[in-house]
Amino acid sequence: MRKVQEEMKRQVDRRQREFKVWKKGDKVILSTKNLVFEKRLVKKLTERYVGSYIVEVVSKNVVKIKPLKTMRIHLVVNVSQVVRYREPVKGKKVEKPKLIEVDGIEEWKVEKILNKSIRIIKYLVY
Repeated sequence: MRKVQEEMKRQVDRRQREFKVWKKGDKVILSTKNLVFEKRLVKKLTERYVGSYIVEVVSKNVVKIKPLKTMRIHLVVNVSQVVRYREPVKGKKVEKPKLIEVDGIEEWKVEKILNKSIRIIKYLVY
């Protein structure tokens, strides 16, 4: 019996991962894998992670975050849905595309269309 128990424990421990230790006040980003966005139609072009949230309460398997008021999500999320936030490297230039205003709405200027899908209207722009 003991030999079988040891073998089962060995098999289970082989697949186990060590969990990250979260502390109150840590900054995390949230995975968008299970989130639904109303204005983002193409999931492929959605960011993989959003925000920079502060952990409020910590448990072994869940963390409570303080999200933006515009996000309608449950405050308590599984630890597999969060990743530690890393500050951007100092001195690194981040070039954001410039927005232009058309009829009071800010939009990006498209220089050229690189590709187009025929079945579903999608454009690859530059």
